[in-house]
Order: sequence, then structure tokens, then C-alpha cells
Amino acid sequence: MTAAATRAPEGAVSPFLTIARQVLATEADALRRLADSLDERFDAAVEQLAGVTGRVIVSGMGKSGHVARKIAATLASTGTPAFFVHPAEASHGDLGMITAQDAVLCLSNSGETPELTDVVTYARRFAIPLIAIVGRAGKSLQAAADITLVLPTAPEACPMGLAPTTSTTMMMALGDALAVALLERRGFSADDYRVFHPGGKLGRRLVKVGDLMHPGGEMPLIGADRPMSEALLVMTAKTFGCVGVVDAGGSLIGIVTDGDLRRHMDPDLLHRRVVDIMTREPKTIRPGALAAEALGRMNSGNITCLFVTEAGRPVGIVRMHDCLRAGVA
Repeated sequence: MTAAATRAPEGAVSPFLTIARQVLATEADALRRLADSLDERFDAAVEQLAGVTGRVIVSGMGKSGHVARKIAATLASTGTPAFFVHPAEASHGDLGMITAQDAVLCLSNSGETPELTDVVTYARRFAIPLIAIVGRAGKSLQAAADITLVLPTAPEACPMGLAPTTSTTMMMALGDALAVALLERRGFSADDYRVFHPGGKLGRRLVKVGDLMHPGGEMPLIGADRPMSEALLVMTAKTFGCVGVVDAGGSLIGIVTDGDLRRHMDPDLLHRRVVDIMTREPKTIRPGALAAEALGRMNSGNITCLFVTEAGRPVGIVRMHDCLRAGVA
């Protein structure tokens, strides 16, 4: 059949679009059934995995194996140490990767995957907790497992009912549900997430001001009663294009920028006091704030630097260029 023969008439829905919508509707309906089917066994699985002092070993064969790899990756990135063990490789030495401190999570739509036999037997022999996700109840894997999560009966989206589609979608979603429930159970925070995602766009979004700021002696600071001649020397030496003004107690009370210099330019400028020239109540930010927030404040205020303060005292200074160099945008 040619492309022209399958192209829908103008205004009509193409057969391929119809198929796509049927597939998604079938899988969406299965996910609703899965959500409704969850019970105390899911809670038990979360508690079992949360109590593991080692890692969660995820295993599966074929399409279930591909899903198992993704579940292991999601668990590991959200605070639950985990990795995938291929069941066939496990039979040839990789069983040594599984320790008595671990838990095993096995995936099998049929519940009778022969390649999982050695993994299951090993887990039972050494009293390693075994959790199963299966598509059919009453099978061998369920009989061997401590906890079994059974997928609800739902047709595969494949018109022949053969290709794993709906079943793998449910397995993937159930793995996500376990990972997120464990994330909440462990109190996993955005800070923890950033530790595991230092690279890429996600890691850049979670960079904090404290990671980029220039602290301590790098800050351009001067006392409020000092002459502007000294302030100009500090500004020149520190190269931030500004100087923070502090009172006798060390609190930030103002800022002198290049713009302030231009606005007050006269023959007596260098002999005047800093407090007479400074802009009061400068914009500041916390060290724990996201760098993206700092960048947003600088953009909205049409400024290029922000002093970083804690309890009113300057602890650092961050520049727009620092944020951009770190990939924050």
C-alpha cells in the first residue's frame, strides 16, 4: 500500500492517527485499572525496600528486562541505591553482585520466566527479600516471592494481542510509583536530587547561589563613613563594578555602583563620604536560593551583581556572568 493510498481525505482522521489514539486509550485505561488495584501489598513493598541496607537488584528478561533497567535507574536517581542484573548473566557469575543486605525486584509478565530461576533460587537460598511484579497471578514467581504486585488484566495494545505494550507500560508506571513512594518515604529533597544529577540541564537548574558566589575576602566592601576615594580603590581592585556598604555591626546597608558614580560626578566626589553616595537597601539574595532565582532578580532589576546575605550580613557576591558560565539560564 502506497502512502497516497493510506492518506486520509482532507478533514478526515488518518488510519494511523486512529490507531495511535486507540493504543494510548488502551494503555491509559490499563493504568487507571492499575491505580485502582493497588492495596496493602504496595505499602508492604515500599517498607521492604526502604528497610534495605544494601541495594535493590532489579531483574527481568526481554521487554521486562528493558523496563527493569529503567526502574533501576529511576530508583538510583531518587535516593534508593539500585542496579540491573541480567538474569542470563547472573547464571554465569553475576549472582555474586547480589549480597545478603540487598533486596531483589523481579519482573515477569508471565510469572514463569525460566531465565529468572537462578536469581530467584539464589535469593531464597540466602534469605534475600524478593519482590515480584507479574502479569499473571498464581504462577511460580509469585509463589517464591515475599511480596507480589500483580498487574490487572488488560489487553495488549497490539492488535494481535502479542507484543508487550500495555503490560510493559503498567510495569514501567508501577516502577515509577515505587520510586516516588520511596522518595517520599526517605524524605529525599531537591538538594539530594541535585547530588545525583550534577550534569545536564537538570543539574544546572538546581545549582544554588552559594555554589557560585565569591565569598569572604573576594567581596568588595567598605564602611559607610569612609571617603569615596577609598571606595573607588576597592571597586577597582575587586572588579565587580560595585562596592557593598556595611555599618559598624557588619550589616549591609547600601551599595555604590558605577551608576552611582556617574550620577554624583563632581569635583568633590572623592572627598565625600560613602554613605552620602550609596544606594540604600540594595537587592540581595540568600546563599540557599537557586542560581536561577538570582539570575531572574538581576534581569528584572537590570543589574549585574547581587550581594548574598545571611541575617543581613554579606557572605558573598554573585555576578550574572557566574550564573551564565554555570549554564543557568
